[in-house]
Parts: sequence; structure tokens; C-alpha cells
Amino acid sequence: MPESIKQKPIRLAGPGLPDFRNLGVMLRVLLVVNLLALLTVALRADTLVQLPAALALMAGRVELPLLLAVLLLYLLGPALHSLGGRAGQLAVFALASLAVLVSSPLTGGDTAQLPRALAWAWLATAIALVYFDYRSRRYTPALVEARLLALTARIRPHFFFNSLNGVLGVIRSDPRRAERALEELADLFRALMQDQRERVPLRDEVALCERYVDLERLRLGERLAVRWVFDAGAAAAALPPAADGAAREALLAARVPPLLLQPLLENAVYHGIEPSAERGEVVVRVARRGEQLLLEVDNPVCEAVRHHAGNRMALDNIRERLMLFYDLEAGLDIEDSGGRYRVRIRLPYRTRD
Repeated sequence: MPESIKQKPIRLAGPGLPDFRNLGVMLRVLLVVNLLALLTVALRADTLVQLPAALALMAGRVELPLLLAVLLLYLLGPALHSLGGRAGQLAVFALASLAVLVSSPLTGGDTAQLPRALAWAWLATAIALVYFDYRSRRYTPALVEARLLALTARIRPHFFFNSLNGVLGVIRSDPRRAERALEELADLFRALMQDQRERVPLRDEVALCERYVDLERLRLGERLAVRWVFDAGAAAAALPPAADGAAREALLAARVPPLLLQPLLENAVYHGIEPSAERGEVVVRVARRGEQLLLEVDNPVCEAVRHHAGNRMALDNIRERLMLFYDLEAGLDIEDSGGRYRVRIRLPYRTRD
């Protein structure tokens, strides 16, 4: 999937290649080839009795070269993309052939069967490339863009009404504060009305959340406390202050889908702080672990007074947008234990679109 989810015209040149370092792409390669192997066995088997033995034989001949080919595609993915359309496709065919040739002695194949194995590998490669080309050029761009814009549009009304209620709560008691809050709200919506199909720096998301918290404090006052925890890595604690600041800036430079944290923070305030008369703390953790960015929003659970459960729109919305941006490389998990409700997001750490 492209880094920017914008509608692109269908190219007249040769088709491109998928991102072979994407987990979703790798799993789909395995699935497509194994389905083709299953279909091949089903067509060649004369009776159902022969099917289990034929499947075992086919698996023995297919799985090793398939896994080797996937490994080569993962390692050489960037180089394949730099070759361009047709050249990159020819390189993929060459890697598939190399995987067959290398694994042939290990799978018990003889020289007479090698041309047939190569022909089958080329057929499987062609089918996989056609599938990914169709998915990328004919289906994904328009649908993803329309779906992403629809999902983003569903977030804005909730944000607007919650923020506006905060302003209305102080408009009589503190007109100056209400005026300043309306200015903040205008700044927030100026950011919200920007193109939501591009990833934004994490620092922009943090700034958006901080402004949202300021608006919520108009209603909740000192009952609402938000603590930010930034962890640039296990080695960050041993760094001097200047280097630690640079590590934090590198963490905040990561690019993430827009409106990723604010809906989670809004849910945390609505379900964890607002129902309770006591002061509560929401903890937002941002960490980097290798090539992964980890985000967590942790809020208290009020057992005595619970808001209605809601329709989980925010969580489902974010989960679907993560899928559109990252496929299977990102995910959202929920934990409800120890009187705390935690939403954890993992996604690739990237600093450029």
C-alpha cells in the first residue's frame, strides 16, 4: 500500500510491485501460492483416496521453495522497487526460479522434473503479480480514499460537540476564558480540515491532544489529569539530557495517521474521568521498540457510575484506518484489568511519507 492514501490515476506504464516487506503482502503470497497448489492437486487427483497423499507430496515440493522465495523477496524488496515495473517483475521471476533451483535437491526432485517445477513456479509468480497489480491499481486507491475520508468525517462531529460543550460551560462565568477557548477550537478545526489522507508528525497529534485536554478542563477542572510518558528506547535512560531530548524529538518526528490519539483520549475522558467525582489520571505512553512505534492510552475505570457502553465507534474506526494505512503491520489491542482500561496501538516507525 502506498505511503500516501491519495487517489492516483491508473498508470499507462508497466505495473508496479507490492511492498514485499509488508506482513499482509507476505501472508497473501503464501495464501495465493498454496491455494494454487491445492487447486493443482485437486485437478490432478483421480479419486478422493489419492488426495491426501498428493497434497503431502505437493506440500513437500512447494513449501520450501516458497518460503525461500518469500525470504529473498523480503531481503531484496527495496532493490526490486528501485528497478521499476517490468524490470522488477523480471527480477521477481528470477528470484522464484532461483528458489526452485536451490531447493530442488533438498525436495527430492530430479533433473527431469525441474522444467515442470520451474513452469509451475512461473505460473504461480504470474498469478500472484496479477493479483497484487489488480488490488493496487484497480481496487485499492479509490476505495481506500473514499473509506478513509468517510471514517475521518465520522470523528469530527463528536470532537466538535464535546469541545463546544466545554466552551458553553464557562461562557457566562469566565467570558475571557471562553473567548480564548473558541480561538483554540478554531485552531483545532483548522488542523482537522486539512488533508486527512496524509500521515502527520506525531508531535502534531500530541499538540492536538493537548489543546483538546485544555478544552475539556473547562468542564472537568482539576478532576482531569493527563500525564505523557515518552520512551525513545531502552538505552534512552542512560543518555545525557541533550541526547535524551534529541531522542524524544526523533520519536515525535514519527509520522502517524491523523486523528489517531485524540479519539482515544476523548474516550478515556468520557468513560474514565467524567463519570467519577474523584480526580483521575489518564496516562498516554509513546514508545519506540526497534522499528515499531507503540502508543498507549490508559485511563481509570469507574465501577460505581458507568456511562452507556456506546457503539465502540472510535475503536473500530481507528482499527479500520490502521488497516487502510498499514495492512497487517499495525494493530490495536485492549486490556481491561486492575481498575484501568488500556488501549494499545502498534504501527511501523516511519519518519517520511
